Amino acid sequence: MFLDHPTITATNSMTEPDRIERLTRVYGYVMALADAGGNAEFVEKFTQLHDHKGTLIVFWNLAPSDAERDYFAQAWASKIGDGSTSVEHEI
Repeated sequence: MFLDHPTITATNSMTEPDRIERLTRVYGYVMALADAGGNAEFVEKFTQLHDHKGTLIVFWNLAPSDAERDYFAQAWASKIGDGSTSVEHEI
C-alpha cells in the first residue's frame, strides 16, 4: 500500500472548497489510468497537484513521459475535472 500521496492544494480553497474535491477526483481518475496502463511507479513521480484559477499544475520530482502527461490532460478535460485543457507541468 502506498502512503505518500501527493499534496493537493488550490488557490482560494478556503472560500471554494469544491476545488480540493475536484482535485481529489482528478487524482483518482489519473491513478486509474496509470493502473490500467500497468504503470505502477507512476504515483511516485509527482509530488503535488494544484488548481490555480482553473489551471491544473502538476509538480514532478521525476520527468514524466508523454503518456503520463496525457493522464492529467484527459482527467482535467473530463466532466469530473475542470472541463478544460489548461494543464501545466513543473519539474
